[in-house]
Amino acid sequence: MKDVLIDLRNITKSFDGTMVLDDLNLSVKENEFVTLLGPSGCGKTTTLRIIGGFESPDQGTVIFEGKDITALPPNRRPVNTVFQKYALFPHMDVAENIAFGLKIKGKSQQYIKDKISYALKLVNLDGYEHRQVTSLSGGQQQRIAIARAIVNEPRVLLLDEPLGALDLKLRQDMQYELIRLKNELGITFIYVTHDQEEALTMSDTIVVMNQGYIQQMGTPEDIYNEPENAFVADFIGDSNLLDGMMIEDKLVEVLGARFVCVDTGFGTMQPVDVVIRPEDVELVPAGEGIIDGVVTHLIFKGVHYEMEVTARGFEWLVHSTACFPVGTEVGIRVDPFNIQIMNKPVDDDEKAVGNGEID
Repeated sequence: MKDVLIDLRNITKSFDGTMVLDDLNLSVKENEFVTLLGPSGCGKTTTLRIIGGFESPDQGTVIFEGKDITALPPNRRPVNTVFQKYALFPHMDVAENIAFGLKIKGKSQQYIKDKISYALKLVNLDGYEHRQVTSLSGGQQQRIAIARAIVNEPRVLLLDEPLGALDLKLRQDMQYELIRLKNELGITFIYVTHDQEEALTMSDTIVVMNQGYIQQMGTPEDIYNEPENAFVADFIGDSNLLDGMMIEDKLVEVLGARFVCVDTGFGTMQPVDVVIRPEDVELVPAGEGIIDGVVTHLIFKGVHYEMEVTARGFEWLVHSTACFPVGTEVGIRVDPFNIQIMNKPVDDDEKAVGNGEID
């Protein structure tokens, strides 16, 4: 089992009277790629800045390898940060940008030269030492920003939406580059994004945040396949989110029809949230499913067709390799294992998971 590297304990932070983090507890283990994921304003960037020392919590402590570093300034923490705006120095060439932190630390010229060469090879920009950063593409500048962070040998690399300014193809390429770097360097990555695809692609562990709370933590597979509440289900991937009534264990009523499921422990005749992923909706001939509907929209997505099916007043989103033209009457069937049942929140501010440790 990996050792806990960073421990955030009872972190609270407000800006101008608005609560951004509310008694947040989070443990990160060594060598993990952890992604803080959530919508704008959920507190993910503030959490990252508190770890990096750029913000101080109103309450709570930041522990690094068992030591309280809450009051330490950023330059005395064993972390480096890569921002969305790379903050490269335009009047310096690539080598000078990478060497900046090492020169401040008083490292020898030979040490700095060796480190520059090593870092550029890691980010696949060998031979770019004397290029002007203003002549580089966005992806190349992003790699230089990462190289500048790497040469300082941080225990933790903090990345605040570093791919946000890149086009789709380059962003996808850089996702694989970051995974490779993490594996080669053996350091802990803490990554902030609002992009669910990035989180699912790169992470060992995803921390889903909303309104200053941790909603759920787990592997990408757990977060996608077993969301703990409607917010997580709706934020991660496409979902059909429906109101349901738990009739009894393993039986839920949705849109007036009864679906067999595998969930237990919700009581009898209890209102619940029901989540069914689009790829888990099976379309069959009308009359052969649990409920019937009509295909109202059809889009070809390459690997599958995306359809909307109106059934009992609800627009079902369906992903299927089979094509059902608009106007086709169909039946809807769902495997019991693919129906996710969740308790309804008491109110909008209810937090599903307020504290947690990444296992």
